[in-house]
Amino acid sequence: MSNPTEFEWEPQPGIPAPLPEGEHIIWQGSPNWIALAIDAFHVRKVALYFLFIVLLDVTRQLSNGADKQALLAGPALTLILCVGAIGILASLAWLSASATIYTLTNQRLLIRFGIAIQLTINLPFKQIVAADVAVNRNGSGNIPLQVATGSRVSYLVLWPHVRPWRFRKPQPMLRAIPDAAEVATLIADTIRSAAPVGTVKTEPTGTRVASPAAIGMGTTELAR
Repeated sequence: MSNPTEFEWEPQPGIPAPLPEGEHIIWQGSPNWIALAIDAFHVRKVALYFLFIVLLDVTRQLSNGADKQALLAGPALTLILCVGAIGILASLAWLSASATIYTLTNQRLLIRFGIAIQLTINLPFKQIVAADVAVNRNGSGNIPLQVATGSRVSYLVLWPHVRPWRFRKPQPMLRAIPDAAEVATLIADTIRSAAPVGTVKTEPTGTRVASPAAIGMGTTELAR
């Protein structure tokens, strides 16, 4: 977990300044660091890559008639590099998850993030036009947010809390959060209840596969 004194300047965790009168917190959460390591830092893909290199090396040495000592020497170094690489990526995922707090109030969404330098992205509901959700089999998932034209955010600054590969129109994303479907529903309901009566409609746009491990992705349009 993050050092309790690291964010002592915050009036309350994840909130950079006291909330205005009438605004209150509805939900707060942070990424699951293991899910973040797999989804954003790709530790599983890195492990598979090194495993492929080891198998390729063993196959080559077997074809050259190498003895047992020579057969183990090459893969041993590769495995050490693999453990080191995965350890670094897992540590970065843990640090990123520890420093991140997603906050939903009755008026906006806030994303506090950053390992070395802490930043907070403020997203009033009027800037959020749609919310998607991709849920994994274990219930964790991602909630990317489509923002209104003119409300651009920096892809590089916001990573990994941004939808992958959307460089021209970056989408802030609540990433690797537990119970993603429930949180997405809570966000949609909160935005609807905050909007003037009759100005919000929901238009499901079907299911899209987000990843091999994902069940699917649905979209809630929030027309204003």
